[in-house]
Amino acid sequence: MAHDGPDLTSLLLETDSLDGFLDALAAHALACTPTARGCGITVSREGRPVTVASAGSSATELDEKQYGLDDGPCLRALRLGEEIMVPDMLAERRWGPYPSYAVASGVRSSFSVPVAARTHTAGALNLYSAEPEGFAESDVTRLRGIAAEATGAIALAQRISDAQEFAEHLQTALASRTVIDQAIGIIMGQRRCDAEQAFDVLRGASQNRNVKLRDLCADLVTNVGGRPPQERGLRPRP
Repeated sequence: MAHDGPDLTSLLLETDSLDGFLDALAAHALACTPTARGCGITVSREGRPVTVASAGSSATELDEKQYGLDDGPCLRALRLGEEIMVPDMLAERRWGPYPSYAVASGVRSSFSVPVAARTHTAGALNLYSAEPEGFAESDVTRLRGIAAEATGAIALAQRISDAQEFAEHLQTALASRTVIDQAIGIIMGQRRCDAEQAFDVLRGASQNRNVKLRDLCADLVTNVGGRPPQERGLRPRP
């Protein structure tokens, strides 16, 4: 279903992180829903629900109230992969004190739609309105379309984020390896031993002093060379 505003692939290409994309997604969903006053995006991270992005007012507080109760429309949508519509908080009898809290916060109705259901990036798009029955069928259809489009975009954004994190870890590992190799060379020269024996010397000193191997090697290279080691990480191909 077409909807006004930029498509989510364009939003993804305009942001440089998963969280940045989710911020843009929340703002986009809010802008496409005239009666909504707030939008929050809930995802599960390390087994706990977290509001990773919000736009407008009240969304973060309403989401967090549900997390404290460990139940509510946004958590139902996330956990069950089902749409949860609350037409009027005044008439709602589920979720204990949550409906009264929502009314006191100026919210009378809400709509939560699952995003990337049953995946490791599963979440929910939560819209809040100050009006009872604040979501017309056209709003619901539009938000379904946004959630469906967001599912693929979030999966792509997560892969990009994972690739960036892997590259950063690899860069750090290579830099550490460079420093350790320099220290091994120094020990080989000082003790006239092979590389394996030199590494055993460094590892033993690291354990005895309760100092990380990389830090010990960096200190050794600095003391011998008179300046901190040059850490060479990944370099682009010429």
